[in-house]
Amino acid sequence: MLIKRKSIELAESSRRPTPAAARASAPKPARKPKFAPVTLSEQDGVRFLHFGTEWVQGAMRIRKPDWPELEYAQQMMAWMLFIEQPRAIAQLGLGAATLTKFCYRQFPQALVTAVELNPSVIAICSSMFKLPSDDEHLQVLEMDAMDFVLDGENHAAFDVLQADLYDATARGPVLDTPEFYQACNACLAENGVMTVNLFGDHPSFKKNIKAMRFAFDTVICLPEVHDGNVVALCFKNKPDLDPERLAARAAQIVATTKLPAKSWIKGLQTALAADKR
Repeated sequence: MLIKRKSIELAESSRRPTPAAARASAPKPARKPKFAPVTLSEQDGVRFLHFGTEWVQGAMRIRKPDWPELEYAQQMMAWMLFIEQPRAIAQLGLGAATLTKFCYRQFPQALVTAVELNPSVIAICSSMFKLPSDDEHLQVLEMDAMDFVLDGENHAAFDVLQADLYDATARGPVLDTPEFYQACNACLAENGVMTVNLFGDHPSFKKNIKAMRFAFDTVICLPEVHDGNVVALCFKNKPDLDPERLAARAAQIVATTKLPAKSWIKGLQTALAADKR
């Protein structure tokens, strides 16, 4: 049950009337995307982000603002099994800034870049979700994720990409084509990994998996959590799945972060066993 909701919307600036002749000759302004209102709710010490619907777009435990509260957000960090010291991490879709904040705190040596199209989301993350200000290790860009991954300057620039790209309808990622995932692959450095939040029980799931497998060497899905969330790991090159190495690395992650990394290994093993059938 959502017990408190507060709408946060940017107010439109007032404009003076323009004469008809001037309106006729003036160039048409570029179309601006229309966004659903950014709304909040709170329950049992957890603050939730919504886009004007009951769909949860992110969450933060108020007393632990840097902790990934939702299980799927924890699974989005499963790339840590394969990359210990990332130099650069990109988050596509800011949400409640959960992953951006965790990466920023956990990997102080890395450059963390968050890409978000909706300026209201950026504003609410700063004011209500404890998103730090930009500095030499953090930059939040107001831009389209597709434009970001197509930019040649970002190619081969990131060890990790994390994609959580949903709109108010939450029907599936808003970017889901082979071209998008190919561009994401191009942004990864050698042996880079991308994690993607999907809905396993939605028609968009198979479309995304097909596009990912077209673009990446290896794609592995962790078990479904919450109400259908499935996190897919996409590898630029074939990953090292040695059981002993993964177990040792998972133990390190649990000890240093308290993330449930051992469950990720079980999920990987389940997925690989299913693929062999």
